[in-house]
Amino acid sequence: MSISVFVTKDFAQLSEVAAAIAVRKTIGILKNKNEAVLGLATGNSPTGLYKHFARAANEGKLDAGRIRSFNLDEYVGLPGENAQQRLLHPESYAYFMIQELFGRLQKKFIETRVPAGSLIDQKILIRELRENKNDWEFRGTDAGKSIAIKPRPKSSYLAWIKKDILDGYERKIKAAGGIDLQIIGVGGRGHVAFHESGIPFAGSRVLLVRLDDNTIANAVADGHFKTKAQSPQYAVSMGAELVYRAKTVLLLANGARKTESVARSLLGEVTPDIPISYGQTYAAQGGELIYVLDRVAAEGLAADRGALKRRGVILKNLV
Repeated sequence: MSISVFVTKDFAQLSEVAAAIAVRKTIGILKNKNEAVLGLATGNSPTGLYKHFARAANEGKLDAGRIRSFNLDEYVGLPGENAQQRLLHPESYAYFMIQELFGRLQKKFIETRVPAGSLIDQKILIRELRENKNDWEFRGTDAGKSIAIKPRPKSSYLAWIKKDILDGYERKIKAAGGIDLQIIGVGGRGHVAFHESGIPFAGSRVLLVRLDDNTIANAVADGHFKTKAQSPQYAVSMGAELVYRAKTVLLLANGARKTESVARSLLGEVTPDIPISYGQTYAAQGGELIYVLDRVAAEGLAADRGALKRRGVILKNLV
């Protein structure tokens, strides 16, 4: 098992440490391959890392022109009359990546991909799900559930989503040779991207997810959308099963909201209730798992160093 945990004093140091790891890993990949394939996350956690990473690329420390990237997730149902308007909506994850990383690079990546959630018309999706209930089933034990579309659905719209949007994204990652370095954040309940708590690991490569009502309410409360009606109700997301196929997974977490789930992910049992706990299985099978935490998010782990040692987790306190 290869699990390393770096504990930093605050978000600024977390960003510097995580970026240094990402830059070093990318340089190492490019020494052995023509191209590096990065998996990228959105949200607050990686924003500092992206600034440092872009600076390193612009200073010539690594060749951004030899990098491909695949993002974890994208909303379905953003406001907009067509796919282009939805894609360029200020709350789309494609727009986020342009603002936080892609637009900062003087030399652009070979290719950047975000799941094509913007191509799905939410009104048509809801109608097709309602009228073709035998074509799909919910998977999950909590409010946020994945919608598993069955093989050979009668609905041509659902068949298109499964073949081109979901399975197609996985095929593109496979065609690129798989992800070398996957950067992830973590939700308050231990979820990764929109692989919500309770969604099973098996079959969770690329998911169509019905969002938890609480997730939608928080998006409105945080000012991302004016009303619940304007907030997306669905998303396309890599699931834990695909996330943890990367050669290295770099997890970032800061703040008290992450403390419990971070601790449970390494000290508790592997459970769909804490999707990032699947990292234990990943590391046991030979994957390299790295946590970079601020000291608040790390409190639960730091309180039980003995258990970490027994599990082979290396904790490095940088505070």
